[in-house]
Amino acid sequence: MKKLATGIAILFAGALFAACTNQAQIDAATTKAQSDAQRAEAAATAAQTASQNALAASQKAEQESASAQDSVRRANDAVARLEAAFSTSVTK
Repeated sequence: MKKLATGIAILFAGALFAACTNQAQIDAATTKAQSDAQRAEAAATAAQTASQNALAASQKAEQESASAQDSVRRANDAVARLEAAFSTSVTK
């Protein structure tokens, strides 16, 4: 009976030791998962910021493009008027 009780005590002690070891692994995995989640959240925030910056840059580029097209139209108009003025002055 004493051997049975000792055997059961050793079995429980082994199970308790195994549980403690597993708990340490669980704690380590939990800490790593939290760290990974924080890094992923930081990366998502950085990506969102980059996306907003890209959108702002795209809008500015579109505005600048429209301004450049307007400048080209005005320059073409000025050239056409100069050509017309030159043409009428030559024919006089």
